[in-house]
Amino acid sequence: MTSWLDRVAQISMVILAVALVLAFYRVLRGPSLPDRIVALDLIASVVVGMLTIHSIRSGDYVYLTAGIALALIAFIGTVALALFIRRGAPQ
Repeated sequence: MTSWLDRVAQISMVILAVALVLAFYRVLRGPSLPDRIVALDLIASVVVGMLTIHSIRSGDYVYLTAGIALALIAFIGTVALALFIRRGAPQ
C-alpha cells in the first residue's frame, strides 16, 4: 500500500473511531428510544466502515463478508425495532 493511501486509511479510522464514541454516548444518554435506535444503527454502519478500511489495508477480503453480514443484521434489527415502537410494547 502506498504511503498516502496508508495515511488516508489511518485518518479515516480515527474519524470513524470518534464517530463510534459519539454514537455510543448517544446510546447511553439518548433522550428517547428512537434516538438510541438510530445511534445503534450508526454504530453498526461505522463498524462496517472500519471493517471495510481494514480489509483494504490488510488485503484480506473476508472482512468485507463480515461487513455485509453485519449491515444486513443491523438493517433487520432496525426495522424490527421500528415496528416495535410503532405498534407499542406488549402489556
